[in-house]
Amino acid sequence: MKASSIDARRRWVVPIDAVGPEDAPTVGGKAANLGELRRSNFPVPPGFVITTCGYLDAMEASGLRDDLKSGELPSTRSAEEAVTASLVPKGLQEQIIDAYRALGPSGTRVAVRSSAPAEDASDTSYAGIHESFTNVAGDEGLIDAVRQCWASLWSDRALSYRNLQGVADEPSLAVVVQLMVDSDQSGVVFTADPRTGARDRIVIEAATGLGEVVVGGQVEPDTYVVSKPDFDIIDVHIGSQAFAISLSEGTEKASEIPLSQREHQILTDDQIHQLAALAAAAEEHYRRPQDLEFAYSGGQLWLVQTRPITTLSEQPEALAEAQHDAGEKARVLAQGLGAGPGTATGRVRVLRSVADGRDLVDGEILVAPMTRPDWLPVLRRAAAIVTDGGGITCHAAIVGRELGRPVVVGTRTATKDLADGTLITVDGTAGTVIAADSATADSSKNATTTMPRTMSTPRPTTATSVYVNLATPEAAERTADTDVDGVGLLRAEFLIMDALEGLHPHTMIARGLHGEYVAKMSSVLSRIAAAFGARPVIYRAIDLRTNEFAHLEGGDIEPHEDNPMIGYRGCFRYVREPELFALDLDVITETRKNYPNVHLMIPFVRTEWELARCLAQLDAHPLGADHRMLRWVMAEIPSVAYWIPRYAAMGIDGVSIGTNDLTQLVLGVDRDSEICQGLFDTMDPAVLETIDTIIERATLAGMTTSLCGQAVSTNPALAEHLVRQGITSVSVTPDAVDTARHAIAVAERRILLARARSG
Repeated sequence: MKASSIDARRRWVVPIDAVGPEDAPTVGGKAANLGELRRSNFPVPPGFVITTCGYLDAMEASGLRDDLKSGELPSTRSAEEAVTASLVPKGLQEQIIDAYRALGPSGTRVAVRSSAPAEDASDTSYAGIHESFTNVAGDEGLIDAVRQCWASLWSDRALSYRNLQGVADEPSLAVVVQLMVDSDQSGVVFTADPRTGARDRIVIEAATGLGEVVVGGQVEPDTYVVSKPDFDIIDVHIGSQAFAISLSEGTEKASEIPLSQREHQILTDDQIHQLAALAAAAEEHYRRPQDLEFAYSGGQLWLVQTRPITTLSEQPEALAEAQHDAGEKARVLAQGLGAGPGTATGRVRVLRSVADGRDLVDGEILVAPMTRPDWLPVLRRAAAIVTDGGGITCHAAIVGRELGRPVVVGTRTATKDLADGTLITVDGTAGTVIAADSATADSSKNATTTMPRTMSTPRPTTATSVYVNLATPEAAERTADTDVDGVGLLRAEFLIMDALEGLHPHTMIARGLHGEYVAKMSSVLSRIAAAFGARPVIYRAIDLRTNEFAHLEGGDIEPHEDNPMIGYRGCFRYVREPELFALDLDVITETRKNYPNVHLMIPFVRTEWELARCLAQLDAHPLGADHRMLRWVMAEIPSVAYWIPRYAAMGIDGVSIGTNDLTQLVLGVDRDSEICQGLFDTMDPAVLETIDTIIERATLAGMTTSLCGQAVSTNPALAEHLVRQGITSVSVTPDAVDTARHAIAVAERRILLARARSG
């Protein structure tokens, strides 16, 4: 976690926009969450935070701090009363009033809420433990509300809760002050069903007027259940709200709701969809289910609070019945992004480096900070993969899906929270790691793994080809019998690790092992090509980045780069190191003697001159005379859209749009960053327009077009969009082939039907 952004100049009062999770010890969990949301452009009312330092300094100035810390006051009531009457230092009071007046004119109404350092954390919510006040106005009213928030730190319920949680440290409290939202409708939204634990449901509870009637359980609210990720409304329950609380001339007023109005749905369908989408975005941002409070005022949607759901049933649905029969509730040990579907139960093996791979017993669950291509031999032996870092497009996610392993990435702390030998269940769909018991799996045997079933519906015929992305021969042999038209992306960098045996390519060449390498690689490539018969296999040449080469023996020759993702890699590396490109050319030449369905794709092509240099090397190689071999380039960089006519003139037969790299380069988002995952969106209009331009220009130039990525299988709208643009093929991971084929078939039928109806 990065250091707090709060400096000495803002020791007591800080704008809410300036705080985030790293500031939770100083501003409390509630304020930290709200600040993080506001900084991330979520609709959160403006405000400021009175820090824990302000509280502690006020107690010091009042002579209460030592007595409170030692417990020498005669009762909790005495403590509360003493804090309520405490002195607020002049400097602190001035800062509070200055920040308050900056929010609006005199008498501006605000909400004043307690925010404890551990509040709204993943394992302790502190919900309702400390006081909060709404509709506060005026300088004196604000200062008084702040004191009362501080005093609630010493209430009976607060003391009991801290004892229950085992909190022994000196308690402190921050206070968040925000503009008051005059709610027309308000309530709470859960991004997972708190009743069943289902994470594919959003549950909304809404009432008319201010939300305290919902949070306080004073009325029966409307309840709406929405599915994820399509936000379809699947259930509506109209509640019974006899009265509403609203602001009237600056004061809260309860008014009766006529019987005729109580039967009406409080939120419109459009509001429900908007709220569900916003809540899902908040869940994606925090990477765990959220409990949010919302308010609609004058048509504007506001989020006024968010916290993790701490009471959520944590067992995956596939294990729910077994856990119920065992009479136990599963305990979440780690939470991240589900990146490879399926579940696996086994014992933990924490590995800090690939060199530790020898410690992994076949069938154990691999837990690591992150993996790289040289981890492939270790990943093969693991029953499931859990990492601290990464997103759904990271190495562990990609390879895990292709190996058919459940994968959870981006947990942040799994290597610290999970100990070797612990029996766990990894749910790669829900993104959870839960505690298992000996009744779930025999500790003397390998892990038990359950993968999702593939579709058994009849296979539709499509004009658009559906290819598969692969990284291993094992995956090829499993996938070749499924409904695929070929391999659209075979990643060389994942295959070479076995052939290199841990050596850097230059070290391998220097030791005179070039021939052995070519023999090993061509054998692996032949095995994959043979599985697919006459169907094409598009082999993407080696695209290891400097940080991935550096971990190999002899890799100390690699330059250090702060951002290797856009550094010394791909086509440009072949220009500088033609001997590296020659390895791939020799491997393909040898393979094509028996399997002419293997074709070459050049990765990460930035501009014309570097591609020209690579093609010149290819033409000078014996493989260059093989005119039946297709020459493709990856379209991962936006500049490809400009150069396509020239690339066609240079003899390029096809382009494959790599949505992972293209998205990060169009949007300027590091695809491996957990923090920026909420910004990584292939459906962003800027990304779609770039894709459209590549397809259009390539089609005009007579080149075949393909797209590599999961989005086409999970987003029917994208499938239809690509088909309308005239894309030749798509390439997806093995688990997504059926859904991609189905989505494309539906899109093609819709387009043909529309054309027929239009005459």
